Amino acid sequence: MTEVMNRAEQEVVVQENGEKEEEKKIETEKRKLGGMRTMPFILANEVCDRFVGAGFHSNLITYLTQVLNVPLVRASNTLANFSGVSNFTPLIGAIVADTFAGRFWTIIVGSIIYEMGLVSITVSAIMPQLRPPPCPTQENCEEASSSQLWVLYTCLLLTSLGTGCLRPCLVTFAADQLDMRKSKVESRRWNFYNLFYFCVTMATLTALTVVVYIQDNVNWGWGLGLLTIAIALSVIAFVVGSPFYRKVEPGGSPFIRLTQVIVASVKKRKVAVPVDASLLYKNKELDSAISHDGRLLHTNQFKWIDRAAVVTDSDMKVSSQPNLWRLATVHRTEELKCILRMLPIWTAGILHFASHSHVGSFTIQQARSMDRHLSHNFQIPPASMSIFSVLTVLIGLVLYERFFIPFARQFTGHKSGITCLQRMGIGVAVNILATATSALAEIKRKKVAAGHNLLDHPMAVIPISVFWLVPQYCLHGIAEVFMSVGHLEFLIEQFPESMRSTGAALNSLASSFGSYLGTFVVTLVHSNTGKERNWLPDRNLNKGRLENFYWLMAGVQVINFVYYLICASLYTYKPLEEYTESCKGTDVELADDPTLLHYSKGDGQTD
Repeated sequence: MTEVMNRAEQEVVVQENGEKEEEKKIETEKRKLGGMRTMPFILANEVCDRFVGAGFHSNLITYLTQVLNVPLVRASNTLANFSGVSNFTPLIGAIVADTFAGRFWTIIVGSIIYEMGLVSITVSAIMPQLRPPPCPTQENCEEASSSQLWVLYTCLLLTSLGTGCLRPCLVTFAADQLDMRKSKVESRRWNFYNLFYFCVTMATLTALTVVVYIQDNVNWGWGLGLLTIAIALSVIAFVVGSPFYRKVEPGGSPFIRLTQVIVASVKKRKVAVPVDASLLYKNKELDSAISHDGRLLHTNQFKWIDRAAVVTDSDMKVSSQPNLWRLATVHRTEELKCILRMLPIWTAGILHFASHSHVGSFTIQQARSMDRHLSHNFQIPPASMSIFSVLTVLIGLVLYERFFIPFARQFTGHKSGITCLQRMGIGVAVNILATATSALAEIKRKKVAAGHNLLDHPMAVIPISVFWLVPQYCLHGIAEVFMSVGHLEFLIEQFPESMRSTGAALNSLASSFGSYLGTFVVTLVHSNTGKERNWLPDRNLNKGRLENFYWLMAGVQVINFVYYLICASLYTYKPLEEYTESCKGTDVELADDPTLLHYSKGDGQTD
């Protein structure tokens, strides 16, 4: 009898060893994919996307008013609608990628749609039949016909759909190629999001200098054709790298899963939640497709959601599989908790983006009235002043990586120097200083204008250097290094793993809502500050009170900063259960973030 039992035990051991070997083999195959070697192919696509976006959007108002002869107000409304659609479509692309298509194929299809839109608008800029006759004097011009405008609208829609597929997927697809477990991220000597943002900012700088110059000084056919070629090359580069990519399969609709958790919680509203969280339902096999980096652990926030994970007699089907509309795993309940915890931080980002939406409009009008000469024959175009902000971002990202992180690490002990929430908080604070600097610069500009009796001359050049505006541009760049990069990192890292594309899309959505909110504030201020001394006059900025508007926005930012500090202090980082092969036995390893646990087992299994 003993021999039979020993033989059975040996068979079990052999079977377990065979399973371990098979798991190790699969893990080894996975390691052969992804890694830093894939970054050139992926970043080439992202760089081209941002290069095209900056070169296309920044000067599109000129194309509408001077090539298609569209009236200024109508052209402005067209661009506003186009911007709104472009910042909303990333949410659609993210849902498609996370639900069924996967990030790889969403990027491929999005790039093709983007290319179709650019080819169409390039052809319309070249063919005389698709645009009205030239009108150099801009007087009594023949406007574009309805059919010509519909060609434009179709092109803009295609580019919006294309960029909607690329923006949320490229950064997350790049993250898929790297080991993004917290223990691995903190051990690196570089930050992926800093590298990513540096590359896209460099692309923006190139577009603002090279492409805009070609469009203004050569012709629009070449200016738009260059962008079309860039996207075509990016598609080729991305496809060439296909054999090396790690392609994470979509885990089904995340919104259906969230709805199932909510429905299950409502159905069990009278069910008592056990004090011992270990009694809540867990199913590693069921969650395997949506927890490659590890399963989310139970937290004590939003206890009402835990009811969805309480097992009752009617929760199981005949096949012993759970009825997901009545029973959810702890991992799935924690996905919903993650999103609820993040929403207050995300709303603070909306107010931040709204507060500096004026940089691209009022500051350009200020620059237009100032002395912009670098030499006797050359002066800086007003729109090119944004280069100072872009250069600050590029330099700031390098300094942040090389100097700030090691310096901050000495005081915080955190391997990344500071957390992403602390990084965002610094960005919000710096942006307040940037807006206050804008107000002081406007006071100085108007003081010089008054001293030379130029307040009643809106077209006059005030004898004050445009470089008085440089400090505010630089401060906005510093704020972007902290806030914008931190916001992107926060959304991708803290969003549930299976919804990372949606997290990246929310970054664009925050910018979109911020732009609309900024427009609402500007309209409100313009409508309620009188006609004689309007803060934001239609024609003569010298007679306005732009500095009061800046002080108002600085005050709004102070309130937003206090709100953010409260939300950040109450925020709980998602606790993640990570698997490592090197550990023997069961170890619990505390990360730098005390809310995050790393559970490890030698056989890759967890309780």
